[in-house]
Amino acid sequence: MNKIGLFFGPIGGSTHKAGQIIAKALGNENVDLIPVKEASVETLKKYDSIIFGISTLGRETWDGIHTKNDWDLFMPIIEESDFSSKKVAIYGLGDSVTYAMSFVDHMGILAEKLENAHANLIGAVATDGYSFEESKAMQNGKFVGLPLDEDFEDYLTQERVDRWVAMIKPILLG
Repeated sequence: MNKIGLFFGPIGGSTHKAGQIIAKALGNENVDLIPVKEASVETLKKYDSIIFGISTLGRETWDGIHTKNDWDLFMPIIEESDFSSKKVAIYGLGDSVTYAMSFVDHMGILAEKLENAHANLIGAVATDGYSFEESKAMQNGKFVGLPLDEDFEDYLTQERVDRWVAMIKPILLG
């Protein structure tokens, strides 16, 4: 059995924490946690099953630093990769209260780039139970992956992860 490559960014914070929760739910022995800032095209090639974790806003936003973040540097690697033989799931962190008009938008932006790279996306989640106004992460009335809100709905994270992992685990681990 091949391991799942769980690529996340940035290191530390909610996206990293959610990745650890997801890895535990999948069985830590089945998952390699890899920060996107340490990943390459060659790293991606090692995995047939991949999970990407991305946040819509990160520490660099709050710190006022306008340098490229981990995902800005990793996106070109996604664009030059071929995901046609891979099973790919996405989780995204967002703030559904303060940023209700752009809830988990970067999850949708990432999904679009992955689809352009021929990824077989799995793990779409219904919008039931989420409060938000708009999101670029919506396709066909569902989120393209698992949205999590650690700012205002952290008490729902474990339940949402458990439901999502029950859906994607049989596909990712075959």
